[in-house]
Amino acid sequence: MQPFSFNKIVIFGVGLIGGSLALALRRAGWTGTVVGVGRTPTSLGRARELGVIDEALALNDPDVFRVAATGADCVICAAPVAQTLPLLQGLAPWLAPHTVVTDVGSTKSDAVAAARLALGAKVGQFVPAHPIAGREASGVDAALADLYVGRNVVLCPLPENAAASVASVAAMWTATGANVAQMSAGEHDAVFAAVSHLPHMLAFSFLEHILRSADSAHKLDYAGSGFRDFTRIAAASPEMWRDISMANRVALLEDIDGYRTVLDELRGMIAAGDEAAVSALFARASTARSAWGKRHTTSGVAGVAASDSTVSPTGGSAAYLTAVAEPHAGDRSGDKFSE
Repeated sequence: MQPFSFNKIVIFGVGLIGGSLALALRRAGWTGTVVGVGRTPTSLGRARELGVIDEALALNDPDVFRVAATGADCVICAAPVAQTLPLLQGLAPWLAPHTVVTDVGSTKSDAVAAARLALGAKVGQFVPAHPIAGREASGVDAALADLYVGRNVVLCPLPENAAASVASVAAMWTATGANVAQMSAGEHDAVFAAVSHLPHMLAFSFLEHILRSADSAHKLDYAGSGFRDFTRIAAASPEMWRDISMANRVALLEDIDGYRTVLDELRGMIAAGDEAAVSALFARASTARSAWGKRHTTSGVAGVAASDSTVSPTGGSAAYLTAVAEPHAGDRSGDKFSE
């Protein structure tokens, strides 16, 4: 376990992602205090019952931000990305100079913009982060101590960040068993628009297409493994993915347009009966998917290749883009407070 100097960690949103982080740090031998902030007494009580947090604070308490920030070494925003701005605005007046603030959101440009707006001169205390891990299940009951083992965590440091702050956040995630890498916020959003956000949009829209059919129930009765595999991520949180689609709309729209171009090309091939063109397109996709699958199972951890486990570039190398391009089970990067 790499050392980091956090003694008190505050987590806003103790669900799957925030809860798993707390459990993972305990598993690694960290003995500090975890304060959980949530919307409901039920979820907070459950988090304490499971040993995920040591103390609980209610989000509706008018003094919650002052109490949470007092003595905090690290504050983690683990709520849906649309809540990053109000959380940072609430924290801003109470942040001590030594307190590091970070997040777990799937979009980073909006998080950086929110931090600049809310924190002003204190923006250097905010280190943007994104753990690439998740499950279909959500809430603190779904938290796992080993959720991040072998997974990628992307940091998007700001020019204003002190090197020690970035190193502390990186060490925290390394302690969970994750592989930490860095890239710019813009590069991050472009990469994940393609390999995470677009697939979710396709799964959601495909289900909508089926549901609009007059015989949708009949079709669903006969859906098999292909349907199951393709639509798995459509079971993800609607609230979270609504927020992500809005936050990363520029990059996401580019990928939607690019995908529509390919789909229109495929439609034209099928309409023309061009078997050779269809075969060539399918063969390229099949070969690429098979090669990706082999690279990402050699370490014994789904989604992580042994050869990529130490990659940490800042320029977006092909190896790194391969390493982060994993389907990650709904990507619950900002678990809801209510769960």
